Amino acid sequence: MATADTGRRSGEVILDVKNISLAFGGVKALTDISFNVREHEVRAIIGPNGAGKSSMLNCINGVYQPQQGSITFRGKTFSHMSSRQVAEMGVARTFQNLALFKGMNVIDNIMSGRNLKMKTNLFQQAIRIGAAAREEAEHREFVEHIIDFLEIQAFRKTPVGRLPYGLQKRVDLGRALAMEPQVLLLDEPMAGMNVEEKQDMCRFVLDVNDEFGTTIVLIEHDMGVVMDISDRVVVLDYGKKIGDGTPDEVRNNEDVISAYLGTSH
Repeated sequence: MATADTGRRSGEVILDVKNISLAFGGVKALTDISFNVREHEVRAIIGPNGAGKSSMLNCINGVYQPQQGSITFRGKTFSHMSSRQVAEMGVARTFQNLALFKGMNVIDNIMSGRNLKMKTNLFQQAIRIGAAAREEAEHREFVEHIIDFLEIQAFRKTPVGRLPYGLQKRVDLGRALAMEPQVLLLDEPMAGMNVEEKQDMCRFVLDVNDEFGTTIVLIEHDMGVVMDISDRVVVLDYGKKIGDGTPDEVRNNEDVISAYLGTSH
């Protein structure tokens, strides 16, 4: 398994989450959550099922609007943002459940991630002439680089629905990378994978962080993966933060140990 080289990541805070609270009716999903993410680091969010991890990502990328708190991205503070605004600012997201276009091939799925970068309108893109044709050629060249990076050249023209699950996860990652994000939110990118597929995905996550300089915020249940590739870890339990620090600090935190062993409830 790849191991994160934590000594080289010491950037300034790029994302600052402060006092976020989220409730659905009388159910509190998140309560007064605060943490930050530094530029170029791999920041993990962990916790038992139902801890509020995905809800936290949904607040960051505008899917949910928290009732309290604020999120600061590159010095600009927001209490509410739409998903499109977040994407335009440079935050991309993959989801736990794949939402790929199963009937489309790999290239076209990843090309869908370039939509925000395209200047021509939908009509021009549809007829593919003039400026639209030149623009599409440029974007397809960028997508081909992603395909090479993710080592899925042999499946470029294959409908995504025919690919094994592990390769579909790579395509999902590729579509997010096509947005050229500054911050990449990964919601359980290794869920459902076998050991070999997890090792491959760990390598790609670290390579994205190293070669593209992309900041990673990662939800993952595999503690071996989290401890190997993360620079810092924040721990949630029942919508509250119970730990925050380096992998070693979190590993030895009594509240975290209790939450995972179930002795605190």
